[in-house]
Amino acid sequence: MTERTRAPDQHAGDEAETFVYLCTSCPLGCRLEVDAMDGDVIEVRGHSCKRGIKYGTQEHSDPRRAVSTTVWLHGGPCERLPVRAAEPVPKAQVREFVRSLSGLVVEAPVAFGAVLATDVAGTGIDLIATREIVAEREREPVG
Repeated sequence: MTERTRAPDQHAGDEAETFVYLCTSCPLGCRLEVDAMDGDVIEVRGHSCKRGIKYGTQEHSDPRRAVSTTVWLHGGPCERLPVRAAEPVPKAQVREFVRSLSGLVVEAPVAFGAVLATDVAGTGIDLIATREIVAEREREPVG
């Protein structure tokens, strides 16, 4: 969520502009007001914890998103493997990041935390497995 308190055409170059964000760093969900001038954050207001200051500054200057999804799995007990980006992805590149995974097929077995792809979509961010998968032939019989 982003809103400007003043329309861009009404903004004077020497005044700070206020942007509003909803903080997602903790369960409180504070309404942050970020004052910025020429792209530089001057002040963050409305936070109830220290994480709010960091979140507001980051969200204004370089918004990023956590990405988790699934990819195809071959040779395992299920068809899809849950995965996530090793670190938050720049917001503008999230769609391309996920789109680049559409043809990825991972072969079982897979260790939890295994790096499955590096530099996904040119972001410099790796893709990691979030579940351990044993290959079908390695599974122990039940009973």
